[in-house]
Amino acid sequence: MIKDIEIREATLDDIPEITSIFRNTIRAVNAKHYSEKQIRIWSSGADDIEVWEERINNLYFIVAEYKDMIVGFAHIKKGCHLDGLYVHKDFQRRTIGSKLLRIAESQIMAEGYEIINADSSISSVDFFDSHYFEQIRKHKTSYKGMEFKSSIFSKEL
Repeated sequence: MIKDIEIREATLDDIPEITSIFRNTIRAVNAKHYSEKQIRIWSSGADDIEVWEERINNLYFIVAEYKDMIVGFAHIKKGCHLDGLYVHKDFQRRTIGSKLLRIAESQIMAEGYEIINADSSISSVDFFDSHYFEQIRKHKTSYKGMEFKSSIFSKEL
């Protein structure tokens, strides 16, 4: 467990660190469950800077900082959908993801929603299970022409 984690809203200046976490986490953590081609295509999303700018400008987007370094991030779309939650590959399993999730859940409840939904990679199933989410269904998503196995999770708040 790491103490002194600060959670704040993301700014456009955070994009280089956010995209680095996105790319490196996929390459290090998700590589256990997906092919090299899938990892290459998925992690290339870090290069879509306009998408990251749009997310930061239009979604509830938070970052976790430890000693002035961003070590994780999460963003919510459509009011109650956890669209992304990533933790730096060197800070996995140290409560950062849990803290980001709690803040996201609080934001969702503050907006009047009673449920949180998440689309999860295979790699994150245990995380969502441990946070009392119910796996609604397994499915395949498509990104840049490549199919990925994933799951839809839901939890009452």
